[in-house]
Amino acid sequence: MGRPKEFDVDEAVDAATQAFRDRGYEATSTQDLCDATGLCRSSIYHTFGSKRELFERSLTRYTERQTGELVDLLHADTPVPERLRALFDAVITAGSDGCFTVSSVVELAGRDDELTACALRGMSSLRGELRCAIEAGQAAGEIRTGSSPDELADFVQATIAGLQVMARGGVADTAMRHAANVALAAM
Repeated sequence: MGRPKEFDVDEAVDAATQAFRDRGYEATSTQDLCDATGLCRSSIYHTFGSKRELFERSLTRYTERQTGELVDLLHADTPVPERLRALFDAVITAGSDGCFTVSSVVELAGRDDELTACALRGMSSLRGELRCAIEAGQAAGEIRTGSSPDELADFVQATIAGLQVMARGGVADTAMRHAANVALAAM
């Protein structure tokens, strides 16, 4: 009988998530994961199976949290343009941490379809919530109806991804706020 786990698995996943966010999937070594989590290699492999499985678990956990936080902003009891402003502000405020989901899609697209699909699931979930909010905003006369809710949801999601890439690249908040302002004005 093996020794019982003497660590919090969720804390280990969170620590691994930060390592993957800092370096990306491919550049994060098993030693980096050991350093980040405080676990030995055998504990990592015994608990998570492989670096890939730990990455998928990290990405899933991050995406669920991040999407949940952004969706909460979309469910606020304020006019839809204010909700979208809060969403853009949250992305800008996150700063150079960037978005692990977007970074993963950029890194893994065309290299690992399963992990890319894992990252895209969270983006798809957010897009659905954006569509619902935009549709409600159009019905209330708060958002122009010249474009469909689907088109505007795609536009807002592209703006969010662009802001996240800008933040990751160290672009000044002022420039990101300019982009957010133009996106809001376009709607």
